[in-house]
Amino acid sequence: REHGATYLLATSTFLRQYTWRCDPGDFGSLRIVVAGAEKLSDRVADGFREKFGIDPFEGYGCTECAPVVSVNAPDFRARGFRQVASKRGRIGHAIPGVTVRVADPATLRTLPPGEEGMLLVKGPNVMKGYLGRPDLTAEAIRDGWYVTGDIARMEEDGFVLMTDRLSRFSKIGGEMVPHVKVEEALQQALGPSDSLLVVTGVPDEKKGERLVVIHTYPEAQVRDLAARLGSLGLPNLWLPRPESFHRVDAIPILGTGKTDLRAVRDMARKLEP
Repeated sequence: REHGATYLLATSTFLRQYTWRCDPGDFGSLRIVVAGAEKLSDRVADGFREKFGIDPFEGYGCTECAPVVSVNAPDFRARGFRQVASKRGRIGHAIPGVTVRVADPATLRTLPPGEEGMLLVKGPNVMKGYLGRPDLTAEAIRDGWYVTGDIARMEEDGFVLMTDRLSRFSKIGGEMVPHVKVEEALQQALGPSDSLLVVTGVPDEKKGERLVVIHTYPEAQVRDLAARLGSLGLPNLWLPRPESFHRVDAIPILGTGKTDLRAVRDMARKLEP
């Protein structure tokens, strides 16, 4: 409002806070909004568009790639022509000069479109390595490709769908359980709110790991949800135990606007018996 900004780069967490705390006129000058650093949920994108009248584009990057790898953009439109440059739920196309591929996490063999695997990045934006740590560099960069640690799927039209961080899975009873998909199901069941929740994993003697939900929702609302977890349509192995929902005053947030997942995990370990 003060400076008439036309471009906004933010995170999903920040966009969510803007939706609850800012007036529509505050963002009246904006032409382009790009969200990165964490997954842009449909709930946040829909809420931002409804409040401010502009659809946020989702992008993707990482520090080791300086940092942008891919981004959605406005479609190119002309008489008799339209080139699609944005798809909801995708992280867009790789930016010019950068190549991405999806590979088998174990062999790094390129997978065909439609199959999920590890996202690899190659281009002049990729770092040379970690200073003084050739061991970590050898793990992160393979034949010039940066191994992101993110699970993704390449579509036929070149758009990339990000599934999850490999580190944001829990191995429960031998099955990989994705934290993000459980979070999305819980948030949808709880409905629109300014409260937050994060799913994380802690060690479990019987199944290897178990899920823990750290949240800022009212206790009564979460107790009601915990009593009807079986109705959410999730596999039984994906359901947190009712006693593994813990309310906190605030979810730890990094300076970048991303959820501090390490702090959340440490918090969960202290709260779980």
